[in-house]
Amino acid sequence: MLSNLKLASKFTLLLSLVFVCAIVISGAVLSQTTQQQAESDVAYRGQILMEVMNSVRNYTNDEVNPILKGRIKKSNELILQAIPSYSVSKVFENLRKNSKYQNYLYKDAVLRPNTYVPDEANTFEKKIIKKFQKKSALKEDSGFTTTRKGKSVFYYAQPIIEKKKCLRCYNASAEASKRKVAISGNPGFGKSQNNVLGTRIIYVPSEEVFAIAHRNLLLFMSIFIGIFALVIWLINFLLKRSVIQPIRPMARLAQKISNDQLSSEQSEESEIKSVEKLAKRSDELGQLAQLFQQMAQAISTREQSFAQQL
Repeated sequence: MLSNLKLASKFTLLLSLVFVCAIVISGAVLSQTTQQQAESDVAYRGQILMEVMNSVRNYTNDEVNPILKGRIKKSNELILQAIPSYSVSKVFENLRKNSKYQNYLYKDAVLRPNTYVPDEANTFEKKIIKKFQKKSALKEDSGFTTTRKGKSVFYYAQPIIEKKKCLRCYNASAEASKRKVAISGNPGFGKSQNNVLGTRIIYVPSEEVFAIAHRNLLLFMSIFIGIFALVIWLINFLLKRSVIQPIRPMARLAQKISNDQLSSEQSEESEIKSVEKLAKRSDELGQLAQLFQQMAQAISTREQSFAQQL
């Protein structure tokens, strides 16, 4: 079937096949690249926010707690501002007032909260906590999950490990103030140091990031397809103008020579003139045209000689 096609059709078909293969391969590569870039972007956002929240936590422990330490001992009351998780939650609440971060979520998810009930881990978070409990060397966990509303989010989690400072709120019930229990709702007694109590987890909405990546992919592919289509059209145009069109008069002339139909008619003169014009070129087609020109002249000279003899 391919052998029956003309030269221009063959080139168009072959270039189209190359075009389709290039689009498929480049599309797959670009899709994977943009997907990885989007995942890296979402993960980076989650890690940065976690670092910020940890900085707030450290500030509360290192700066706020020493100031309120005397007041806490004296009144034996629970001052929420001295609790790192409370400070972090309040800072994040203020952050969420910004429309850019309203769909972000931070949570100190524990199995038995002792500060306030909303920090209790859900089913998904309990699985992460169990993972941290089984693998003590594991310092972080991340990935993608789906919310109850069916939206895809990226999560970044770190274990909450009990330290000496935390045991003040996890002490025996006889030493715990009524104020602590009243605010906590669940005193969480009986804890010990270095146990994995829960997880600090940040949920980053990923649908918007992936939507942007998808739009960028479509834009890149559209530009690539447009450029490739333009290149194919340009190659076809140059091929027809520089190769196929110059070959046609030589092909007609060769056919007439093979059929012994060369004469001094106007059509042949026009073809010979086209060949003579092409013979002035210095490329391969010009050299071929020179051979045809010499052949036509030789045949014309021979016919004139025969005519004179007759």
